[in-house]
Amino acid sequence: MLVQDKNVSRFFGGAFKANSYVEKSDYVSRDLSWLNFNNRVLDQAKKKNRSLFERMKFMAITASNLDEFFMIRVGSLYNYLDYGRRRIDYSGLREVPFREKLLKESKAFFQSVNDYYSNELKPLFDSNGFRIKKVDELTEEHKTTVRKYFEKTIYPMLTPMAYDSYHTFPVLMNNVATFGVVTKSPGDMIAVGKREKFNRKISFVQIPPNLPKFYEIMDNDHLIFVPIEDIVGKYMEWLFRNVDIQGMCLFRLTRNGDFSVEESDDIEANFLEEMKRKLKTRKTGRVVRIEMSASSNKWVLRLLKSRWDLDENNIFWVPDESIFDFTRFWQIVGHRHFNDRVPAPPEPIKPLSYPELDTSDIFEVLKSKDILLHSPYNSIEPLIHLIEKASEDPDVLLIKLTVYRLAKESRIIKALNNAAENGKHVSVLFEVKARFDEENNMKQAQLLQKAGCFVIYGISRYKTHTKLLLIVRKQGRQITSYVHMGSGNYNEDTSKIYSDIGIMSTNEVYAQDVSEFFNVITGHSSPKSYQRLITAPTEMRNKLIDLLAVESQNARKGRPSGVVIKINSIQDQEVIDALYEASQQGVPIKLIVRGICCLRPGRIGLSDNIEVYSIVGNYLEHSRIYYFHNNNDPKVYGGSADIMVRSFDRRLESLFLISDERLKQEAINILAYCLKDNHNSYTMLEDGRYVVKQADGEPKFNIHQEFFKVTPEEVMSAKLF
Repeated sequence: MLVQDKNVSRFFGGAFKANSYVEKSDYVSRDLSWLNFNNRVLDQAKKKNRSLFERMKFMAITASNLDEFFMIRVGSLYNYLDYGRRRIDYSGLREVPFREKLLKESKAFFQSVNDYYSNELKPLFDSNGFRIKKVDELTEEHKTTVRKYFEKTIYPMLTPMAYDSYHTFPVLMNNVATFGVVTKSPGDMIAVGKREKFNRKISFVQIPPNLPKFYEIMDNDHLIFVPIEDIVGKYMEWLFRNVDIQGMCLFRLTRNGDFSVEESDDIEANFLEEMKRKLKTRKTGRVVRIEMSASSNKWVLRLLKSRWDLDENNIFWVPDESIFDFTRFWQIVGHRHFNDRVPAPPEPIKPLSYPELDTSDIFEVLKSKDILLHSPYNSIEPLIHLIEKASEDPDVLLIKLTVYRLAKESRIIKALNNAAENGKHVSVLFEVKARFDEENNMKQAQLLQKAGCFVIYGISRYKTHTKLLLIVRKQGRQITSYVHMGSGNYNEDTSKIYSDIGIMSTNEVYAQDVSEFFNVITGHSSPKSYQRLITAPTEMRNKLIDLLAVESQNARKGRPSGVVIKINSIQDQEVIDALYEASQQGVPIKLIVRGICCLRPGRIGLSDNIEVYSIVGNYLEHSRIYYFHNNNDPKVYGGSADIMVRSFDRRLESLFLISDERLKQEAINILAYCLKDNHNSYTMLEDGRYVVKQADGEPKFNIHQEFFKVTPEEVMSAKLF
């Protein structure tokens, strides 16, 4: 049920206009919460203390985020709408009114992005050494250069696709700029009553996605970037000889990319073929959004809306003074001409638990101590080094690893391939259902399989999202197991920009648990419990609820209690209800949730003792850490799982208890630093809005800088309650 409140503003008074409704539901809409998150990303582009190129980077990220949101979340909503399936959002709205609300707010966000580009960013281009210009704005010399580029490079790549009574409607590519061209010719006359009139025809021209989004011209000390679609539009008549072009319409469509794979007990090859078949559906999936130039031909618009069963809610108008697809900013941000304009990231520091990073034999170090890596502040290099050394070491017997997302040029894959060639047993679980990495994972998995690795292509109906590594080494009669458990992917690229934690250890209890879990993944084992792992889909939700119940009991009895959780998203209603219950029992709860948060903090009588913060800045906060005060004997877990239905019910996940006191204190300090941050942090209000966290007289504290300066003394003195 909704109640009116005309004084509510969605966010900063910016992208979301004042909303006349406040949700009375105890839960926040997942999708509307995500839109609020992307607005926090946009807010990074608005920070004037950043360089223009950093701000453009965040503009590109918001655009990429929004594309994926429409492909997956809006696409999922249409899976209900198109097939008449019932769906009720946390807001209490059914699927039809929720579609209208969601698209309305999405369009408001989209408009705010375009307005900010035109009014705030574009005026800064000239003073930063470049311009974005249309062909008509160029000098005659530069126009000649552009025309030659069109003639030699672009023109041969363009293919007009006619649609009329003789030609079927073409399959248009997802997220690719496309022209709808309306034409007539002297032979296209049709009778209308006693009169004749020209029969309008339409052809579609897609701009090949392997062309750069801008054509670049060096003009003295300035770079000129000419949008590729403006060049195509300028010389469109080359494709339509002796035909009158009546109008053109530039648009970009987004298709439903949400699909599931029907799995059975068939052989592995059938599963891969089913995956390949499903991936092709992304090319033909239901259209859920059209971005369209403001000066578009109305007849084309009516045709597209009718063809794809869309209404005005699905049409996102791009102002003529703006540009299509802000992901193209990566071409400018990454341009070598501006290398000195983009701040270089700080050099990683050595892990506090491994100061001998450059000189020690990692096999021997791990026998004496556990190591916590906190990226990107610590390099992932010790972990890569461990795997590479294991691939060469004659005493290593086996390597087992889970893979969700890989770097483009993965040293880990090369090491595993090398290990197999060296006669070691290598088992790798490739999650081929990792969204948008499916094809790359299948390709890499098949290469490893050819090298002699034992490859598992996902598990039944579950996604394998857990991050686990097991290496077994034999020296004489001594067998040592080396494990790594983490929150992030085994990906050298993202480790430089994602905040994650991972533990390397030879602890036998960890090794036994990880070995058991691999048996679950690769076989039919079903252990009743683990000593230091909490796993999904069997037990994670209930275990977390039990841990919250202990805090509630301690609070009722007057004992110390408290919960601090750092995650990407929180949406599972059962755990949210357990957090509400703990709050009502007096447990202080602090949640650091980067993205989606369906929990309402600070609601009287429901969540008075819950605070929610979101950290959005230079690094993507990806680590998951769970802290339970446990009557002054804290239990701290790290791992791969968020508080999501999908994490508990549809994924293989793991959380690992941090047992080493030094490493536990490091994890506590990470949480303490995050709560102390007043530079990247936002506070969530009870009505779902986010506001910039106030410093309240405290000195500036930016965790994305402070973690590079952390000392052992600070770590050991860190407290949460």
